[in-house]
Amino acid sequence: MGLWADPQRLILATTYQVWRFENILNPNQKMDDADRHYVPRVAHTTGDLDVHDICVLPDGVIVFANTMFSCLSMLNQIHSFKPYWKPPFISKLAAEDRCHLNGFTLKEGVPAYATATSRSDIVNGWRARREEGGCIIDIQSNEIVTEKLSMPHSPRWHDGKLWVLNSGTGELGIVDTDNGSFEPVVFLPGFVRGLAFHNNHAIVGLSLPRDGTFAGLGVDDELNKRDADPWCGIQIINLGTGDVVEWIRFESAITELMDVCAIPGVRLPSATAPSAPEIHKLYTFKK
Repeated sequence: MGLWADPQRLILATTYQVWRFENILNPNQKMDDADRHYVPRVAHTTGDLDVHDICVLPDGVIVFANTMFSCLSMLNQIHSFKPYWKPPFISKLAAEDRCHLNGFTLKEGVPAYATATSRSDIVNGWRARREEGGCIIDIQSNEIVTEKLSMPHSPRWHDGKLWVLNSGTGELGIVDTDNGSFEPVVFLPGFVRGLAFHNNHAIVGLSLPRDGTFAGLGVDDELNKRDADPWCGIQIINLGTGDVVEWIRFESAITELMDVCAIPGVRLPSATAPSAPEIHKLYTFKK
């Protein structure tokens, strides 16, 4: 559901848990061809919060988009979560997915901007605002930067600009934080969700349309204009030209992607799943 990574650690949000994976390989050590191997060490059971974006703050605190309760949250040793921030238009924390708050970004190490599908304050109210009404909220001032997007996801502060995926139209673009205008950079053939940057390239996740939730949006019209079918996969865009320079396309069991991360300095990462048989005999210890 949500993913955060650095060379030594992965934080992975699943349906009802948040997992911490640790790299067990020493520098210059390999497992098969992998130069990092991540092993699950800690799981925090949250319940089904429909977690989306998740990140680790500079002080080590994990913050995530708690979509079910329309807020940003932190982990808590006793409870499912502790609220961190909620939009000013949300009157009450309730398991009602009122505005579909799904993403946020850090700026100078602090949560700065969040995305929501609408300003709705009733249960599932965002579903009536899928085509327009998508918000970006300034977390520090509580001001609405814009509410003219279509199901925005994955806001990212990069190179002094606020990037966002306007998922309902299939566009990666830049939002002017002064006037709220959205400047599309590239169209991508799918429901876009999950955004990372590396070496002047954007890495974007694409999903196939989901019946009901994703149907009837602007991305459908754009695909028809281009005589194209939707993708599930990853596309990599050169930010200098706007061209797609590489891609991975899934054509079997995988139909949706929620998040993507870049891990600078890592050539080939691998991991052991919590349910993998080999985890029973995967022993390491600190010398």
